[in-house]
Amino acid sequence: MALSNLALFGGAFFTPVLVGKITHTIGWQWSFYLVAIFAGALLPLVFFFVPETAFNRPDNQYVEAFENGTSHHLDSHHQSKNESSPDTSNPHSFEKHDRSRNGDVAPLTITDPPPKATFAQSLLPFNGRKTNASFFKLLLRPCPLFLHPAVLWACLIQGTLIGWTVMIGVVLAAIFLGPPLWFSEVETGYMYAGPFVGAVVGFVVAGLLADWSTKFMIRRNKGVYEPEFRILLVVPQLVFGCVGLYGFGVTAQHVGRYGWFLPDMFFAFEVGGMVLGAVASALYIVDAHRTLSIPLNNPSAEVKVADQ
Repeated sequence: MALSNLALFGGAFFTPVLVGKITHTIGWQWSFYLVAIFAGALLPLVFFFVPETAFNRPDNQYVEAFENGTSHHLDSHHQSKNESSPDTSNPHSFEKHDRSRNGDVAPLTITDPPPKATFAQSLLPFNGRKTNASFFKLLLRPCPLFLHPAVLWACLIQGTLIGWTVMIGVVLAAIFLGPPLWFSEVETGYMYAGPFVGAVVGFVVAGLLADWSTKFMIRRNKGVYEPEFRILLVVPQLVFGCVGLYGFGVTAQHVGRYGWFLPDMFFAFEVGGMVLGAVASALYIVDAHRTLSIPLNNPSAEVKVADQ
């Protein structure tokens, strides 16, 4: 999850470093020419080497057993005390029993995913629908999901710092191209090296703390995992984000006194906090709402696009 966010945000902040030099050397038009060239070169690679990985999953793939008021995820690779004998007619499937809150026990059949498609099949432009829901239901489903507490929280966590990041990018040229520093396009583009470093640092911190903090909380919770443990990543997000925002505001207001380095450093802190928030919210949604993880992440993606 941290690596995917680094690819998104890191690429977004490394590109201006190159675009400033390109604009100053061969003209701004070449920024768009190069976009078209790279997009044309990547299109056949995507077509041939990025296959569709979605498939129809059974409704009971993600099941939780409730015992003594505590939720435990069933693991299809380990047998529990409520597991029945495997189905001898299908060596790849077996039944589990789900103990609901009222004590009833219901058998659950868990099967392997369908066989992997061949390379020729993966090139088909259409290989069937991946859901039985109607098109209009899928189209409108993100709208009410904005009222879901987890989605609303994720949108605020991600959208706030993404919005401030875009705002800093808008005012960055106005601050440094004019007096008192009189930066050129190349020097202004180089100012995005700091946010790129911040995205890398945020990726490293998120990768180190995501699983460590979760394991720490599991030990404190007597070995029981809860999806809310993923929310702990918002603590370093708060530190990085607030330091970056307030620091950039103070130093950018008096750029003649502080110079270019301090605003760029605080910009890097703010971007690092943004990456941490994106990772925290995505991990929590995936772990807490597995059956709805895809539709619940759609509103968050829409907020990212709207902010940018």
